[in-house]
Amino acid sequence: MARRRTKRRTHAGVNNPATPASINGHADAKDPKSMVIRIGAGEVGTSISQLVTDVRCVMEPGTAARLKERKANRLRDYLSMCGPLGVTHLMLFSRSETGNTNMRLAITPRGPTFHFRVEKYSLSKDVRRAQKHPRGGGNEYITPPLLVMNNFTTPGSDASSKVPRHLESLTTTAFQSLFPPINPQVTPLKSIQRVLLLNREPCPEDEGSFVINFRHYAITTKVVGLSKPLKRLNAAEKMLNAKKGKKGGLPNLGKMQDISEFMIGGENGEGYMTDGGTSGSEADSDAEVEVLDSAPRKVLTMKARAAAAAAAEEGEEGTSKNDNVERRAVKMVELGPRMRLRMTKVEEGLCAGKVMWHEYVHKSKAEMKEMERKWEQRRKEKEARKKIQKENVEKKRKAKAADKKAENAKAKNDDDVDMDDYSDMYEDGEGFDSEGLAGDAEEQVNSKLEEDGEWSEEEEEIANDSKSAKRAKKAVKA
Repeated sequence: MARRRTKRRTHAGVNNPATPASINGHADAKDPKSMVIRIGAGEVGTSISQLVTDVRCVMEPGTAARLKERKANRLRDYLSMCGPLGVTHLMLFSRSETGNTNMRLAITPRGPTFHFRVEKYSLSKDVRRAQKHPRGGGNEYITPPLLVMNNFTTPGSDASSKVPRHLESLTTTAFQSLFPPINPQVTPLKSIQRVLLLNREPCPEDEGSFVINFRHYAITTKVVGLSKPLKRLNAAEKMLNAKKGKKGGLPNLGKMQDISEFMIGGENGEGYMTDGGTSGSEADSDAEVEVLDSAPRKVLTMKARAAAAAAAEEGEEGTSKNDNVERRAVKMVELGPRMRLRMTKVEEGLCAGKVMWHEYVHKSKAEMKEMERKWEQRRKEKEARKKIQKENVEKKRKAKAADKKAENAKAKNDDDVDMDDYSDMYEDGEGFDSEGLAGDAEEQVNSKLEEDGEWSEEEEEIANDSKSAKRAKKAVKA
């Protein structure tokens, strides 16, 4: 039997890890999930469409990476699927009639909704084009990024400030809930490969306003304190131990007499030096940290462990407790995209409802009190409509059940009447046999002939007819 063809161009599979819990240490069904959507898919343009794709990469793996929007889709279509799919956040990108790019961050199912104006943005491809050594295309997107938030709380702010204190706390909580929390005791360091930086700073054009700078980085680490020859040997050892190693990365020692020529550079070499300031080392890093070496080590025998313990007690060199600690240089490479966000409005509901804060519209206490009264009246009217609708639905359900019950009772009564008619006919001797109406008529005729005494003559006539039929049959055969 021929193997079934697998569609690859239009049915691309997701390369998710087999066991996410073994990779990031905190994968759970309760982790937040998001959807990054273009509102008005055919009207936003190619640049915003690419920006949406880049933001989906930032939100991976807990987002719909290959979501396809249509022109006919509305916001209610996505909201109806948030519950079954377990989506907790919506990021909605749109373009206004004046050409402004807007982003809305909504928390399902009841809000609140934060409105931002994207003042400036740069795509990931633009960021990579400006770098000398761009980074990307690896396994950075298998695990969620580490969220770093700076200056989201203003010292000395209160409820009367231009940006109230409770609004700052609400915004901080909304952004923190975008990604799963990290447990330092359980989460392995290798799972943290990206950083999402949200830096809130005062707006220079408008006093009292703030903007949020959105940056996305990849974390790279390198061993420091080693010369380039030692680093090449270390990399060669890892390639040999790997199942699929590139043999081209091994150093070529064919023209050398000894390994020392490779280490010190031959006759005119400067020697083997491990400090970070030599020309053979790379000191271009953001910071240096000490981490535990996670490489597999040889299991020592009982005698070897006893000898190592005895040497440690005597204080011999090379037997310190931190033999598996190595120094690594941490470097951050920007992946993109970049955004400059300015919050303009906060709504109580999901893209609707009472306005909790507005940057440009300010209301007095009397206007706020009147607005509260109107919203309370709307809420009561909505509850009354819901109650009436519920009563109508219950009434229709009961009427439908009663009609069905009446129909079943009527059908049962009709069946009982028919059975009574049949029983009466059989009791009177006028019932029908299994041969049909013709057999019943013949039976009635025969019974009448028997009563009149004419059945014997009819019987003789039938016998004579049968004999003449037999004679005719024999004549035909002869």
